[in-house]
Amino acid sequence: SLQFTLITKNTSFHFPKKKKQKNRERQINKKKKEKKENKQNFLFIFFFPSLQFTHFVSPIMGAFENEKPAKDAAALETQSSPEDFDQPSPLRKIISVASIAAGVQFGWALQLSLLTPYVQLLGIPHKWSSLIWLCGPVSGMIVQPIVGFHSDRCTSRFGRRRPFIAAGAALVAVAVVLIGYAADIGHKMGDDIFKKEPRYRAIAIFATGFWILDVANNTLQGPCRAFLADLAAGDAKKTRVANACFSFFMAVGNVLGYAAGSYPNLHTWFPFTKSLACDVYCANLKTCFFISITLLLIVTVTSLWYVKDKQWSPPPVNPDDDEKASRVPFFGEILGAFKVMERPMWMLLIVTALNWIAWFPFLLFDTDWMGREVYGGNSEGSERLKKLYSTGVSQGAFGLMLNAIVLGFMSLAVEWLGRKLGGAKRLWGVVNFILASGLAMTVLVTKLAQDHRKTAGDLAGPSSGIRAGALSLFAVLGIPLAITFSTPFALASIFSSSSGAGQGLSLGVLNLAIVIPQMIVSLGGGPFDALFGGGNLPAFVLGAIAAAISGVLALTVLPSPPPDAPRPTTMGGFH
Repeated sequence: SLQFTLITKNTSFHFPKKKKQKNRERQINKKKKEKKENKQNFLFIFFFPSLQFTHFVSPIMGAFENEKPAKDAAALETQSSPEDFDQPSPLRKIISVASIAAGVQFGWALQLSLLTPYVQLLGIPHKWSSLIWLCGPVSGMIVQPIVGFHSDRCTSRFGRRRPFIAAGAALVAVAVVLIGYAADIGHKMGDDIFKKEPRYRAIAIFATGFWILDVANNTLQGPCRAFLADLAAGDAKKTRVANACFSFFMAVGNVLGYAAGSYPNLHTWFPFTKSLACDVYCANLKTCFFISITLLLIVTVTSLWYVKDKQWSPPPVNPDDDEKASRVPFFGEILGAFKVMERPMWMLLIVTALNWIAWFPFLLFDTDWMGREVYGGNSEGSERLKKLYSTGVSQGAFGLMLNAIVLGFMSLAVEWLGRKLGGAKRLWGVVNFILASGLAMTVLVTKLAQDHRKTAGDLAGPSSGIRAGALSLFAVLGIPLAITFSTPFALASIFSSSSGAGQGLSLGVLNLAIVIPQMIVSLGGGPFDALFGGGNLPAFVLGAIAAAISGVLALTVLPSPPPDAPRPTTMGGFH
């Protein structure tokens, strides 16, 4: 009896105290956990500020406008297990896959800034140097749809996307070796480096590597975006964040690539890159591409090792339905879409095509313009003129880096500017006039540089004021480029939704309005310049005229989207 009383007293006295202590400990642990999560979120937003802006990138616009708050909350949850592929993946995995874009865009930035001048150093005349860029639109039209089709149906045990991403990275490595060592391999095969004549063997190897590189980039980019969509698992907020991550890392790759191309002494990091057949400019190109492939392989291997991909099994399909669906291929659907296309979409295609006819001459020859017209160098002249040309090309790459920075900040203001100016089409029209003015200003900068060389000497280079003016043009043109990467895609989505057409099909049709102008410029840009005595100014002036016409059409004949249309988004670039 006494023992029972003591046990009862002890129990009645100590239990509430233990319960209070456990509750207190639970509250303390909860506060510590919340503090830790807040710290992690702060660090994440600090290092990746662009992810705070939900309008950044999304290929399928308008699909996220009616999402429920409950789904937004679910987007913040992490998946319960590594094998639960039907749930949205953790943010760290999305960031890991999106980082592949930095490696891809690093190499693309080097292509834009360095390869047009380099192919002229191998002996291709300026008027034919643009032909090398035909591979971009051709591979974009053919490779991406084919890779996308097969990556959707890949049954590999490694998943649907990872085999294609790994193959694309391997092809990039092969292409980089061919491009970087084209001069050395050509010399070994019999090119005479002491004669001032085209090195045909080196040119053939370079062109092969260039085409492989473009095919590899398109093989990488499509499955990488699809992999991000798989990781989002249909969750709207996760999809927006995944696309924002992808665009952020594309911007990082652009800035790093242009920065590497603008540094003329990068080859000193790897002295072995310089050889008898490969001069300083060639060695610098080699080094840049070595850094590019190292970055790409690191982010690709890390992502593919860390993020698992679900093995896909084809669902049972009725044979009759499958046969009926396979009768009309994707390319046939695009061509068939022209027959039923309504007037707003036709107007959009015309304005887009004129806009890209204005852009491509500058995008392909901007660094060549800096080396040739602004700095007065010559890729086919004496060693001093070649050195002056290389210096100008490096400064042009620096200008492209400024352009990429302005483009990144401008992308964040697209939606706000559209509201202030009264709509997306008015914004697009206004910035087309900025593009036309910027391209026309290249004539003034060139004239000032020529007059300066008449008094200071042919090898003097531009004055600091002329150099600052040229670099300012690069920076200012980042403003219309940001709109070009966003507004046409948003308008295509809006017009296709109002007409009942598919978004993917409409974007495929819009892609033709981008790649066909690139083909036209690649085939005719150089010969057109040659008709007016060579140089880059004739194509730039033609581009200014096309930009002005595009601006007028955007303001007059392009229909205004409805007020409840989805907000514009920013696409990452072109290939």
